[in-house]
Amino acid sequence: MSQVQDCDVKKCRGRPKVFDREAALDKALTLFWTHGYEGTSLADLVAATGAKAPTLYAEFVNKEGLFRAAMARYTEKFCAYREAALDDDHLAVDKAIEGYFRATAACFTDRNSPSGCFFICTSTALSASSSEIANMLKQQNQAQEATLSRFLVARQQRGELNQKVNIESLSRYLACMLQGMSVRAREGALRKDLDSIIDTLMAMWPTLTGLCQGQH
Repeated sequence: MSQVQDCDVKKCRGRPKVFDREAALDKALTLFWTHGYEGTSLADLVAATGAKAPTLYAEFVNKEGLFRAAMARYTEKFCAYREAALDDDHLAVDKAIEGYFRATAACFTDRNSPSGCFFICTSTALSASSSEIANMLKQQNQAQEATLSRFLVARQQRGELNQKVNIESLSRYLACMLQGMSVRAREGALRKDLDSIIDTLMAMWPTLTGLCQGQH
């Protein structure tokens, strides 16, 4: 081997690994999703991401910062897919809701990722010392309900829902359905099990949009 080649080999061997932020976030997301915020230690994150603690601190400041970034990563990877049906103006209101719930069932039971909803799963079993994290997750859960509310209001304004339908009550009911589906998926329910729940929801849709009216 020539002196130049030997020098090049040494440079390659000594070159530090480039920190892959997205890959690290995907691994951190899986850990938090599986074990929760408090159940995931910095040592777990270091081991999973392959990055040293100083590197993680430099990129995310602290564990809470990494969790915030993981939440954003979850939204980026999964929420757009789930909400695609709600954004499709060509779908009737009931078909859009059904499409949203079917896509959600697919996400909740995808064996390539932990079961259930990241926000719902990680919002349980938090101690008082994690109040800031609890508030962040509460806001995210409220955001999912708000997404449904905005969709239903828009369709009501288009005349697809009776003006007397109580959008707040209907949105809250649908959000509770999502929470229940997440819990069932976490317990091991299969896609077909969640689809049967959605079948019932859609069978009830005419009643729900007829009775969710007036004051609550």
